Amino acid sequence: MRALNRNNLPRIAEPKNQKETSVKHQKVDKSPAWRPFQSKATPIAAACATLLALSAPLSHAQQSTDTSASLGSVVVTGIRKSLDTSLDLKRSSQGMVDGIVAEDIGKFPDTNLAESMQRISGVSIDRGQSGEGSRVTVRGVGSDFYMVLLNGRQMPGAIINSAEGGSSANSSRAFDFSNLSSDSIAALEVFKTSRASTPTGGIGATINIKTARPLDTKERIASIGIKGNYDVSNTRLPESAQGKNITPEVSGIYSETFMDGAFGVSISGSYSKRDSGSNKAYTQNGWHPFRAGETGWGAIPRPGEAGANLVTNPPSGNTLYATPVDLRYALTALQRERINGQLTLQYAPSKDLKFTVDYTMADNTTNKKNTEFSTWFNFQGGPSAWTSGPVAAPLTYSALWPNKDHDLAFGGGEYGEKAQNRSTGFNAEWKVNKDRTLEFDAHRSTATTKPNSPYGTYAIFGAGMFSQGDAYGYYGQDFPVLSLPNTVLNTATIQVGGTRFDAALSDQSIDQQQFKGSYKVSDNDKLNFGLGFTNVNNRSANVNHQNADWGGVGAQGDYPASLFTINSLPSFFTQIKGSDDPRLFQKFYSYDFGAMRERAIAIAMAKGTSSNNNVPMTRAQAEAYFAAYTDFTKGNDLYTTEKSTSAYIQFDHAFDTSIPMNISVGLRHERTTVESSSQVLALTGARWVANNEINVESGAPTFGSASGSYTYLLPSIDWDADLSSNIKLRASYGENIGRPGWGSLAGGISVDPTANFGGGKGTTGNAALLPLLSKNLDTSLEYYYAKSSYVSGGLFSKNISNFIAGSTVRQPVGGIHTPIGGKYYNAAIASGCAATDPVCLRKYIFAKFNGQPGVTFTGFSATGEAQGSIVGQPDDPLLQFDVATSSNAEGDKLNGFELNMQHVFGNSGFGIAANYTRVSSGLTYDNTSTATQSALVGVSNSYNLVGFYEDNVWSIRGAYNWRDKFLSATTDGAGNNPVYTAPYGQFDVSIGYKWNKNLSLQADFINLNDGVIRQFGRTEEMVIGVTQTGRRYQFGARYRF
Repeated sequence: MRALNRNNLPRIAEPKNQKETSVKHQKVDKSPAWRPFQSKATPIAAACATLLALSAPLSHAQQSTDTSASLGSVVVTGIRKSLDTSLDLKRSSQGMVDGIVAEDIGKFPDTNLAESMQRISGVSIDRGQSGEGSRVTVRGVGSDFYMVLLNGRQMPGAIINSAEGGSSANSSRAFDFSNLSSDSIAALEVFKTSRASTPTGGIGATINIKTARPLDTKERIASIGIKGNYDVSNTRLPESAQGKNITPEVSGIYSETFMDGAFGVSISGSYSKRDSGSNKAYTQNGWHPFRAGETGWGAIPRPGEAGANLVTNPPSGNTLYATPVDLRYALTALQRERINGQLTLQYAPSKDLKFTVDYTMADNTTNKKNTEFSTWFNFQGGPSAWTSGPVAAPLTYSALWPNKDHDLAFGGGEYGEKAQNRSTGFNAEWKVNKDRTLEFDAHRSTATTKPNSPYGTYAIFGAGMFSQGDAYGYYGQDFPVLSLPNTVLNTATIQVGGTRFDAALSDQSIDQQQFKGSYKVSDNDKLNFGLGFTNVNNRSANVNHQNADWGGVGAQGDYPASLFTINSLPSFFTQIKGSDDPRLFQKFYSYDFGAMRERAIAIAMAKGTSSNNNVPMTRAQAEAYFAAYTDFTKGNDLYTTEKSTSAYIQFDHAFDTSIPMNISVGLRHERTTVESSSQVLALTGARWVANNEINVESGAPTFGSASGSYTYLLPSIDWDADLSSNIKLRASYGENIGRPGWGSLAGGISVDPTANFGGGKGTTGNAALLPLLSKNLDTSLEYYYAKSSYVSGGLFSKNISNFIAGSTVRQPVGGIHTPIGGKYYNAAIASGCAATDPVCLRKYIFAKFNGQPGVTFTGFSATGEAQGSIVGQPDDPLLQFDVATSSNAEGDKLNGFELNMQHVFGNSGFGIAANYTRVSSGLTYDNTSTATQSALVGVSNSYNLVGFYEDNVWSIRGAYNWRDKFLSATTDGAGNNPVYTAPYGQFDVSIGYKWNKNLSLQADFINLNDGVIRQFGRTEEMVIGVTQTGRRYQFGARYRF
């Protein structure tokens, strides 16, 4: 098995005069039906082919000296030739390898790398907030467990999860492909089978991203492209939030050689902007599960209890049901700016020695503005209707507010993040003699994502309109409908309350050195070996600045009506079924974050805020009060260092038999040590500050550390046989490991700053976790029946052990006490207040116990609600937290099959390609259970259909990708609950027109079917989120000099 490096990844053949002989049989049918495409290549076209470094057999399988078997004559410019070269990669590679190659310099088949890879069988993608592909799943194994290489080097990933509800630093090993432009990429290779020479970590697959090298060609190459982007989703936002309708994209590449081809320089770069929108209806705080007949905060009344007569078809027996605490709508404007660049220098003082130095950079900046509108059911009690079955879900759920003074929540946000990737590498290749080669490769690569706004990576200015009446949620359609039948919009009752500013930092660096060598023992035997040293440092930091001004910043009426804009809610969700339901509340207020913040600063300067006892602030104090912290000592700061040492040996043999066969046997030794240190805040108390908000108070930071280590021996074997000139049979076995996500390793318990009646939430890690161990078995049969055409079928099985299971443990943290269930609370219950009526509870406590330990009454709100704080006392119950953690669990098998076909209709210019992948696993989620479960996320079936037409002037391609329902997560906002993503299909079209030999025009139409992304819980009625984005159009031109 070959090491993944520039010299021995699938590539263009060496020149014919190369004196190297083959170890692997390369039997190619020379009939007209299977003669590699040949043409009289122009200098530019020949340079294109070499520059793109397209694929031929791996290094130990050097090319035959027969010109007809050489791929060096393939000119890769266009859809068909891109498919041809991908086919050649698949046919000639060892093990199971698929790929996508550029159709021309700077022209990748899709505008996004992840969306390109979804065309490969077994590869599915996860879409980000904008609907664009960002992460991939391969054969049912999620984004934490594939390895991403750039020209054979391990790449870092630094992701901040920033969306509605908050932000958090990188906890996974996933690589965000949206950080990289596709314009400078020559090829993507997906290695689905394990091999000894491959860095560990990719139990799903190893993905290699290939870029250009100047000494691969002796010609000057120059190309520039310009595009205009139009995103329909931008027009579906409120007018004040919309960006520009047309945004630019520019890319270019220049490559030149000097000193008779001994020295080469290549530089490429791209710049793009995109303004888009994301409109989402969602349940932020998850679904709270109960067994029929259970009691507790959020449970529906049991038969005979007050309110039971309002429940239609109540769950009974052993039925599991779940209730929501909120229903929300968010409109988010996204402005992305992406800059990519690469510089490569190569020097070959002789034909046997070559040095390469390269530098790669990628910046991806995303700024967001959002508007939110929501209600809290607050488990207040009201009419509800339920589905039948082992898991019941509400068709209708409601909360009754007879005084019509509940707060209808509005929010305005403004925040941003900047992702920066840098990689500097050095490579030396030395062909010692005709039988021996040595290679040394070293690089340092970093990835950092940090705030790009003074308001952090998530910010929200929350305001309440204290004139809401009864609230009804209807969940019987795709779109969750909020009905407020007796609520009237009134700006005079609006008051700013809680504000939140999150700042997250994700920082990762990789220092890696690889030494590789090969020794050709005979014409049929070759020995490969290597050593590797990898040091990964990961930092994940979060700091939350939340102002619990639930008593208000100023009073109702302090915010002029001119701050607010009235909007039509249904108009922003026209593509989602159910958004035209006449019961939907039709109007809502939005406001500009900056204007609202400026008004709140003026009020805070004049009379303070409720949480600082209404003490006036200076301008500087108020500015800092409504901004994100920049000091991470006020939050959680987690460091993890992972050091790995590896060694491998691999023996390749070609059998000299009537049926050409090849075998490669390898063994890899891997040892890893893990050190994790963490800074978390020491908890000091719990303060009940509003109806359902309990502030978790903290003081100075505390520190903790943990460590772990593991050692593995990982065997691998690949075998293939040419049963005939056009039929190939393969079989592979390999073992690989998948390391835990960073969040699973970090020590210390981090808790959310706000709890409620049901308790709080927290997370912790386990540095002693073992990696997943996957034993993989693959077989395939491939029939190349005509030029550019083939069919294939493959079976795969992964026996996964040491599965990393997420679990939630309910426990006290820090020994802090909650007033809920304490002396004052129980006295209020005894007086006749209901446990579901926090207004009554707080009013009684303030009336009877003001001035006693922990009770501070500050007055009444405009609606008559008692304001102040109630602090938990030593005799009160300990505040319980649902702490999410990880542990190793038993595994299971993952099995599946892949079907592929590609057919070109002679010389007509028409062709089709299709693939289908079916995956099954015993690691499924049991929706009827609330216990901790070891379920594998991302497992789904998928298929692709591609049709194309191409002649000397036109190229047209249409592609449809479909992914079945899959498990996305095993926790939601309420704890141990599944999150599923509904089936999703997308149709894209690309049209190219060749104006002349230098100038070509291009149009891309993305998401033409205007697909909607929907996520749900244990049943489809338990909506987690449903997101509408929009179609994307790109028009551009490319000029080749």
